[in-house]
Amino acid sequence: MGNRAIEWLWQRLGSHRWRYWALQLSGWGGYTLLTFVGSFFWVKNHWLHTGYIAAATASGIALSELMRRGFRKLWDKGPLERLFGSFGVVIAAALVWAAFKWGGSVWLYGIKNDEHPMVLAIYWFSYSFLIFLTWGALYYGIKYYEASLTQQERTLRAESMAHQAQLKMLRYQLNPHFLFNTLNAISTLILDQDGRTANTMVTRLSQFLRHSLDNDPMLKVTLAKEVEALMLYLDIEKVRFADRLQVDIDLQGDSPQALVPGLLLQPLVENAVKYGISQREMGGKITIGARTFAGELLLEVSDNGPGVAEAELAQLGSGRGVGIRNTCDRLRSLYGVEQKVRFRNQPAGGLAVHIRIPFEKE
Repeated sequence: MGNRAIEWLWQRLGSHRWRYWALQLSGWGGYTLLTFVGSFFWVKNHWLHTGYIAAATASGIALSELMRRGFRKLWDKGPLERLFGSFGVVIAAALVWAAFKWGGSVWLYGIKNDEHPMVLAIYWFSYSFLIFLTWGALYYGIKYYEASLTQQERTLRAESMAHQAQLKMLRYQLNPHFLFNTLNAISTLILDQDGRTANTMVTRLSQFLRHSLDNDPMLKVTLAKEVEALMLYLDIEKVRFADRLQVDIDLQGDSPQALVPGLLLQPLVENAVKYGISQREMGGKITIGARTFAGELLLEVSDNGPGVAEAELAQLGSGRGVGIRNTCDRLRSLYGVEQKVRFRNQPAGGLAVHIRIPFEKE
């Protein structure tokens, strides 16, 4: 029962209305306690004085509730109008409460001969004004704090939505060269009356597109599943290049269980096919390797093509090639400074892409 009561109270306090009344009653309860303790030793009739304090507290709660309603109407006004309007509300509430408390004090205890009425009026008004000014300051302070939290939450939500939209855009963007080359190859097969091979390419293209579009771009997959998806693409390219395309995959240790962004490797392999394998009359070989080291996943995609001019290596991640640029952008969006992409020409020829990301498992 105790846990249920605490859970119920926590859920209730999650609403603005319940939070307000919890703070309202706690604050006025503290005021009542301090007033009672402070006057306990000089008051003769404690029961009568307790009733007076209770009435003063109840009237204070009622007046502060009216103040809150006035503040809510002033909330959407301009800064100066809100400031002076709020002071007017506080002064009006303080005047009413001072008159109530002064009248109650005079009715209960009378007026001493040495107490001037003007001095008493100033005292009771100053006392009441200070109480309600403090209440108003706390109200606006909490109000501004909640507004800043709401604005911060909206900003974070907007940034998150923009971040997700960017990732989805990068994830869904397909290289038109790949589609053009595949469809052109299918057209050639149809003209050559090789319907079976053309049908095989259409089926594999459909499987690849379905996989790329059906999977959530915000979710990560294991490297093993990523390689399976990559093989759908490579099966299409193998029909185009036949024996000219060789693929070597080497996943060491725990790397197959590592989580990676979906379709991370496809743009890199596609780039290797386009600029490496297709440039060689005898075809070539694409190597995909992965291993884990010091809490990181190390990926490498390389080919034995002609490579890239040294002056162009630094521009690969930001300029040339939509697929590679999008891959680098996705990695930066997902991992920030915890990722690294490096391009280098291999001594024996060809381009190698090295990727370093945090090692994560399901």
